[in-house]
Amino acid sequence: MKPSLTKNNPYAPYLLLLIQPIFMATNTIVSRGGVESVPPISLAFWRWFTVFIMLLPFFYNEILKNKKEFNKEFFKLFFLGSMGCGICGAFPNLAGMTTTMANIGIIYTSSPVIIIFLSILFFKEKINFFRILGLLICITGVFTIISKGNLDFLINLNFTIGDLWVLGAAFGWALYSIYLLNWKSKFSLMARFTLIAMFGFISLFPFFILENIYFAKTNYNQTFLFWTIFAAISPSIIAFSLYTRLQKYVGASFAGFTLYLFAVYGSIFGIIIFEEPLFSFHYLGGLLVFTGVYFAGRKA
Repeated sequence: MKPSLTKNNPYAPYLLLLIQPIFMATNTIVSRGGVESVPPISLAFWRWFTVFIMLLPFFYNEILKNKKEFNKEFFKLFFLGSMGCGICGAFPNLAGMTTTMANIGIIYTSSPVIIIFLSILFFKEKINFFRILGLLICITGVFTIISKGNLDFLINLNFTIGDLWVLGAAFGWALYSIYLLNWKSKFSLMARFTLIAMFGFISLFPFFILENIYFAKTNYNQTFLFWTIFAAISPSIIAFSLYTRLQKYVGASFAGFTLYLFAVYGSIFGIIIFEEPLFSFHYLGGLLVFTGVYFAGRKA
């Protein structure tokens, strides 16, 4: 943690933990609205290309001055870009074409579990009882929202090929999260993110070309422009930069709990924007998630 921040304001990391998923959850708006107008891989490609173009003027000099560091970190930056922007950018969009939002939400809850497992296995991170308890409570809360409070819904849930895309995204996000924290960099937070975005759209480029040739052509109109810019700013520049900062304060495993808050905020966006009804299971699931996050943040 950064002593200057946490010592003067010990609640700042927790405020960041609550705020960051608000912007990350706007990705559900992109998945539901954007993919109807823009092909999934095309949207992911242009999203990260736009992020790179927006940030490059501000961090070009820093990147240019650190060419030697860029060469040293090339593989790491490419890996982070491929995982965090490539896989996590395209796979959920592809999944949304053949699976349900419920399936996506359930499978994505595996990502924090994978983060904790890999953090223990490769980086010897110590996980206390309260974090495991918080994890279980959060999963229960998310399942309550997704199942609409009906256990039969989970029992009768059907899985499709799209679920494999989601599982791939969950693994991709877990790998991005732990290596983003544990691979140290000489670049500033935002300069590094600019390079990650660059490798993100580079890793997507071949698949973008294949999609446009064989599957679906991109229509470059005002709708395309709206969704690309929105996806670049809210769930990308704002959400990813806040997530990176949060990791520095609380570590990879606790920062992973943002995905559970993501599910709650995603439901709220569905109610506000897509006029989905609000039921008692939303309140119960939300309460369980926030309770789980509270326990996860406690020290043994």
